[in-house]
Amino acid sequence: MSSQSFSLNCFSWSGGGGSFGRDIRYYVAMSKKKTALVTGAAARIGAVIARVLHERGCDVILHYNSSHDAALELKQSLNHLRAGSATMVSADLSTADGIERLVAHVKSHHETLDVLVNNASRFYPTHTGETQAWQWDDLLNSNLRGPYFLVQGLLSELRQARGSIINLLDVHADRPMKNHTVYCISKAGLAMLTRALASELGPNVRVNGVAPGAILWPDREPGESEKQSILSRVALERLGDPTDIASAVAYLALDAPYVTGQILAVDGGRSLNM
Repeated sequence: MSSQSFSLNCFSWSGGGGSFGRDIRYYVAMSKKKTALVTGAAARIGAVIARVLHERGCDVILHYNSSHDAALELKQSLNHLRAGSATMVSADLSTADGIERLVAHVKSHHETLDVLVNNASRFYPTHTGETQAWQWDDLLNSNLRGPYFLVQGLLSELRQARGSIINLLDVHADRPMKNHTVYCISKAGLAMLTRALASELGPNVRVNGVAPGAILWPDREPGESEKQSILSRVALERLGDPTDIASAVAYLALDAPYVTGQILAVDGGRSLNM
């Protein structure tokens, strides 16, 4: 047999070093069951991301902070569809102890981690001149410090799996939102973190971001006139859907082996008129 040889038992290809060998390794990796950790997975966009990744065949780790009942309902629903495919863990990712708790859970239940979705985030206004130090710490810790140290804690598992990290950003990471300065700073930092990690962690780990636009109104919904003002600046003139975000996450995590360091705006064209 020539120096270019197959081993069908272990699905490997040796010799040549060309694109065919890379394709074989990619499709073998894709054939394995994957494990995905979604932070902030109990509700809203995070829950939809978890469902879509589960539909794509991933086992999912559902992180939540305080929404125990919602996380439990989602876990039971997913395990009903595929037994043993979902676990849940509570942790406050704005604290060092919370990050250590989540990292320990992943390490104790899984040998590797294929997908990490940093979705958990805090959002509220801060008015310059009135901002408290605890608000700065709360937003920066939860939206920026937490994702960084979570990646650091799970880095060996991600490298072993040749995994993928997806950070949930915001179109306002580039264009500020009035009266939300600290929040915007945290998301701008996360955008830089996405690009910096992609450069540092390649070739074994890919890192990308998804930047939602108007997908869901905040818990405290704006008035009708403000809603219309926002939608009038969206090229598609409508609110998006959480599945739009989840589909983008799934694409970057599972279907884009040659994409890293990119931030995909899923905003209906809102960023065209900011």
